[in-house]
Amino acid sequence: MKDYFTRLFQYDLHANQLILKAIRSAGNPQQSMLLFGHLLAAQQRWLARCQYSTAPEVEIFPKTETIPFEEVLADNHQQWIAYLNTTTPVGFAQQITYKNSAGTEFADKLEDIVTQVTNHGTHHRAQIGQQLKLAGINPLPVTDYIYFIRN
Repeated sequence: MKDYFTRLFQYDLHANQLILKAIRSAGNPQQSMLLFGHLLAAQQRWLARCQYSTAPEVEIFPKTETIPFEEVLADNHQQWIAYLNTTTPVGFAQQITYKNSAGTEFADKLEDIVTQVTNHGTHHRAQIGQQLKLAGINPLPVTDYIYFIRN
């Protein structure tokens, strides 16, 4: 399980780097920047929930002009990998109790939360891709998982 989730986070980093490069080449369109900032902020919030620590002082839709995306992306990845490396096989099935941003309490298995984090990134990269396509970026980077694992 740990190897599988580590591979998903390696893919997530790769796909995020590709989409960020496309955002930069398009001149940092605001909507794409906003979605990418949200993707990174959500990764941080979910990790804080899993570690039972205080959520970082970052808005869920942060002001993107103040975010060093490349640094945050690398840091998020490193922290998630470090967390996964300390998780035992049994730990992936354990319930994590947390409150969402509205204050509602939930309890979900760690394996489901990790799946949520990586799927959330895929969802927003697709939205960003649509925004970039409308901005005239063609071709878009190939961010499919299957292309990643073939290389």
